[in-house]
Formats: sequence, C-alpha cells, structure tokens
Amino acid sequence: MFVRVLFLLLLALNIGVGAWLVLTPAPVSADPPATDPGVPALVLLAERERGEAASTAELATAPPSDAEIRRERCVSLGPFPTQADMRRAMNRLTPLVERIQFREVRATQPRGYWVFLPALPTREQALAIARQLSSKGVRDYYVVTAGDQQNTISLGLFRDQSNAERRRAEIAAQGFKPELVQRSEELPVYWIDYAADPERPVEWRSLLHASDLHEQAATCF
Repeated sequence: MFVRVLFLLLLALNIGVGAWLVLTPAPVSADPPATDPGVPALVLLAERERGEAASTAELATAPPSDAEIRRERCVSLGPFPTQADMRRAMNRLTPLVERIQFREVRATQPRGYWVFLPALPTREQALAIARQLSSKGVRDYYVVTAGDQQNTISLGLFRDQSNAERRRAEIAAQGFKPELVQRSEELPVYWIDYAADPERPVEWRSLLHASDLHEQAATCF
C-alpha cells in the first residue's frame, strides 16, 4: 500500500514539473550592443556615399526660381539632321549653358526632282509614246506599269534642279510635253533648346562650325 502511494506521488510530481517547464515562457535576453561604450558604430562606405548622393540629388533637381528664369535667355537651335549631330552639339554646349534639352520634330524635306510625261489613258498609248521617244534617240525612260502613276513615262530622277530642268528642255525639244515636280518626304529633325546667362552669350557659330543652323527665341523651361 505504501509503495503504491509513493509511486502515485512521484508520478504527480513529474507531471507537475513537466507542465511547469512547458508552460513557463522563456526569459527574453537583450541583444548585446553592437559596439563597446564610447566607440562609434561602423558605417559602410557604400551606405555613406548613398546618403550623400541622395542629398546632392535633392539639391541638384531643385527647379530654378522665377527670378532666375526671367533673367535667362532661352534659345532654340537647329535643325540637326541626325541624332549624332545633335548629341555632338549638346556635348559642346552643355558646359556653357544653365539648362539644355532636345526635341524631335517632323519636317518635310526635298528628295529631288522628277521629269516625266503624264499618264496616258491606256498602256498601249503609253507604249506608243515610248516607241516615239526611242525613235528620236531618247534612251533613259521607263513606263510605269502599276500604282498611282500607272502609264506614266518616267524620264529621270535628279538631285539637282538644274539637271532636271535641262532634261525637261531636252525632251520638250523633241516635241513632247514633259513635266517636272519636286519630290519630298517627311523626316525627323532635331532641335536643341537651352537657357543661358545673357551676360555670358553662347557663341555657338564658332563653337559648332555649322552654317546651316538657325537660332530662334524660345520659351524658357
């Protein structure tokens, strides 16, 4: 009887200790300090540069004041035929101006001159005229067989207007009535806008060595 009571007592004691160990929260220990007292914390070079760059960028992006804009002289310069031409000019102008930007616009540009005989009502009539041209010694011609200019007789494409007019006169002397039109296409061109201090004018003509550029007043940006 005594042994049974002792066994039950020890069993209850073990259960109680196990429950206390499971249910009692573990003590929270504070993390040790990263440095000893009086010793400054280490800062990575990348972290310091990132902070300095952020503060510098904030100052660099500050917009100009109204007073600064009013005293500046803003100019549009162009047109530049290619992006390469425009970027070379920007690289030279950037150190001399307060602000600079570029923009792309579409412009109609001549592609040359076309001499031709107007379209005939039928292909047979166009071929008959072509045979007449050949009989008079004209060799450089082409009968258009399709498209908007079908049955037109092309007499040549010319880059220079004087050459096109000479060709027209030559064909007209053979008794025909040729026409001359200027051909054109829409191409992108580029303009540079910059703001400069009027007390330090930018001599872009001598700097860029470009005689085909034009300067015009622009709204300050």
